[in-house]
Formats: sequence, C-alpha cells, structure tokens
Amino acid sequence: MIQTNHYIIKNGSLIDSQKDNIVWQFLSAQTKPEQAKRFYQGVKFPNNIDSHGRQMYPIFFIPPYNDGVKLKTIFNQTPKTHIFSANMYELEIIRLLYLLAPNNLIVNEIVDKTLIRLRTTCFGNSDDGLGECFDTSLVVLRFLATVLPNDTDWISGRIDNYNCHAGDRKRPWFAKWYFWLCLSELPLTIAESEINKYKGEIMPWLTTKSTVMNSECDKTIHPVIICMLRNLMNRFPEYAHVKERQPYISEKDGRLHFDIN
Repeated sequence: MIQTNHYIIKNGSLIDSQKDNIVWQFLSAQTKPEQAKRFYQGVKFPNNIDSHGRQMYPIFFIPPYNDGVKLKTIFNQTPKTHIFSANMYELEIIRLLYLLAPNNLIVNEIVDKTLIRLRTTCFGNSDDGLGECFDTSLVVLRFLATVLPNDTDWISGRIDNYNCHAGDRKRPWFAKWYFWLCLSELPLTIAESEINKYKGEIMPWLTTKSTVMNSECDKTIHPVIICMLRNLMNRFPEYAHVKERQPYISEKDGRLHFDIN
C-alpha cells in the first residue's frame, strides 16, 4: 500500500498488468470473518458495532498483528491507536483499489459498504478533534477525494473539522502535511481557497529550502513530500510547467532540492 502510494505521488505510471497485479494482491488479502471477529474482541468492540450503530473499525482489510507494533503510515508516522492504524490501512487500500479498478464490481461493493460505515463514525462524519480520531478524519477526507469527489458537503465537513481542531493543541507535523496531500488530490474548486492559506509555507520548499537525505527514512519520505508539494502547486496555471519535474540531490550539499523556475 505504501509503496504504491509513494510511486503514484512521485508521478509513476502503471501499465494495466501492474494495476491488475496490485488489485489482485489487495483483494486476495481481504480479512476473513474469523480474523475480524478476533480483532473486534481484542479492541473490546464486539461485532464492530455499538448501541449507537457506530462501526468504528474496518470490515475488509484489518492489518495483521505484526507483533503488536502498529504499521506505519504513508509519511512514516507510527499510530498509537488501532482506530487510526486499522482505518488508515483499510481506507488507503480501498482508495487504491478504486483508483486502479474503478469499474470492478467487487471494488464498488466494498466502496459502497465502506461509505455507509464511515457515515456512522465520529471521525468520518462528526465534529471530532480528539486524539487520533482527528488524524483518522484526514484519512477519510483523502478517501472521499477519490471515491466521492462530488459530495462537497461531506468533503467540506471534513475540511471544517481539520480547520476547527488543528490548533487545539501542538500536533506532530504529519497532520498538516497529510492535509496538504488531501488538498493536492481534491477538486480544485474545493481545495483552492485552502491551498491559498498555506502558499507562504509551501512555496519555500519548492524554491529555497532543501531537505536532508541522511537516513533511509529521509531517502524514502522526503522525495514523496516534495513531490506532493509539487502536485499541490502545479494545479495552478502559473506552475503547470513543473508537473513532471522531480526533486534532485545537489552535488554541492548532498541535500534534496526542487527547482520551480
């Protein structure tokens, strides 16, 4: 899931056989009912539904146990809760399925059932800035940007949730940058006013700032982040020329740069 996301964000193109292979791998990895039951019992949410009708955890793709360590996000963040970790993996996988196989009947059924589930959740459809439900609401926003881009009311509600709660407390950098990732993929009619709020922060990364490339994490994540910012800005006519441009490592300082000029 992470490798495919990184590849697409960096402008990688997939031929049909590659798409089919990824879709097959995902669909073959669907969680079996007995696995789901054990997970729901483990998180003390039997049958994945409560008295209020909430379905807070995934149905189709629950991450494996992994020795109790939460699997990392696209930006190498380690979730603290199963709410964030499990929903992030399921929604990112289903989003890719829809992106790669939008006419697949099985995929469409999974998407439809997932949208119904998300409408029951606090992070999917309510004012919620608590803990990692806040982070999960951004994963929902990115999911909606792909599978339901014309539902402006639902999308606007998730954007409002971010704006209302982003400043509630000091948050790690992941949340803002994931929000920017969402803005790079949302319809421009919705995203433009939000992007304009952050242009002063975004543009230096594409002009004068650079990032280190010391660790393996740096080498994996920093090109993805810079490409995401490029994708954000090339939606505007004045920056359309950088759509295919890639960040580069300078021979002078060994750091990752981007040339928007």
